[in-house]
Amino acid sequence: MARLFGTDGVRGLANKDITAELAMDLSVAVAHELGGQSVFGGARASAVVGRDPRASGEFLSSAVMAGLASAGVDVLDAGVLPTPAIAYLTQRMNAEMGAMLSASHNAMPDNGLKFFARGGHKLADEIEDRISDRVGDEWERPTGAAVGRIRPFPEGAEFYMSHLQQAVPGRLDGLRIVLDAAHGAASHVGPEVFRRAGATVDLIGGEPDGLNINDGYGSTHLGRLQEAVRLRGADMGVAFDGDADRCLAVDARGGQVDGDQIMAILAVSMHEGGRLRDDTLVATVMSNLGLLQAMEREGVRVVQTAVGDRYVLEEMRSHGYSLGGEQSGHVIMLDHGTTGDGVLTALSLAQRVVSSGRPLQELAAVMTRLPQVLVNVRGVDKDRVGSDAGVLDAVAAVEAELGSSGRVLLRKSGTEPLVRVMVEADAQERAQGYADRLAGVVSERLAL
Repeated sequence: MARLFGTDGVRGLANKDITAELAMDLSVAVAHELGGQSVFGGARASAVVGRDPRASGEFLSSAVMAGLASAGVDVLDAGVLPTPAIAYLTQRMNAEMGAMLSASHNAMPDNGLKFFARGGHKLADEIEDRISDRVGDEWERPTGAAVGRIRPFPEGAEFYMSHLQQAVPGRLDGLRIVLDAAHGAASHVGPEVFRRAGATVDLIGGEPDGLNINDGYGSTHLGRLQEAVRLRGADMGVAFDGDADRCLAVDARGGQVDGDQIMAILAVSMHEGGRLRDDTLVATVMSNLGLLQAMEREGVRVVQTAVGDRYVLEEMRSHGYSLGGEQSGHVIMLDHGTTGDGVLTALSLAQRVVSSGRPLQELAAVMTRLPQVLVNVRGVDKDRVGSDAGVLDAVAAVEAELGSSGRVLLRKSGTEPLVRVMVEADAQERAQGYADRLAGVVSERLAL
């Protein structure tokens, strides 16, 4: 049986893969796994539930809350808020669990369920597996006063924005910024917290109607943001994804500043201020070689993990590191949050621009991105990519030719039936040529 949970919760086509029935059954299983004795006669467990604005979230969040309440869990309905807001509120309200309905940067027809344990932490693989095993189990249903209660929690938005203001207290007066909210979960709290900090905010992608989330806007569609920054003479721009757990930036000329560059800027800032614990940044194996080279020059050690913010977070929590993230713009600042937070990242980046008196373009130049090419190879047995002798020989040959001027990474996708071939080199043409060469070997050797 295929694993129910993917790399970031349960995700699929809403009302086909992600149904109301699944949402309810899964929420009951979560209540039983995370609520412990609270749902079996002990003190009442509680949960915080939120969603992004996509239309299917309306009925799916109702199903989640129904499942939780039917299992004896009291529910705080926070409504439309970013994923990191639900993680924070789970912690703040001392709730046993949190649930977020979102498919992140996916198109509107998709949706997904993410769950948080007490403290606002994402679930470990073994806990997700135990929850999956509980789905459909027979259980004794509470009745009468023992059923859970559901109440609106509109104050959650204010709690979250106050938290952000306290985390990044510096003023942003004089800064003009364009925010692209992807018609998503940060459409209100994103611009509001920037305005409170004193910035002049131009908002695009900030009118969600349930159908337009990520549609031509947001961190996966930077064109409109780049144009708006140039036309409006802004100092910088920031684009969130649908649930605002990550962001990418744009400098005053419209140049893209990706997650690696954002991490480099923040790492240097925190290093200079003595706030980068153990002078260490945690990144994934997909981060650009230019980040590693830049951090070495700046006296910052880089620890690399497997791809996925959960693995970055595990490494950070295990060793107490304060900063980590992914090239996609999913940045974790563990002193202020338990998960990636696009609004917090954007505030921190803007604060660095203001406090340094340097434009974003200059700050981002701390690292030089090496040309990076990624080729997805489909129709292959992805589980053999790390053991096939022909593939391993081809990789070794390319690595020998690149030497210290680049690197190669082959990995199987955690969410799709394909192998990802990534090559970095000192020139775009070399990176593309090597990537195509290796992709051909993978396609031939691992064909199904």
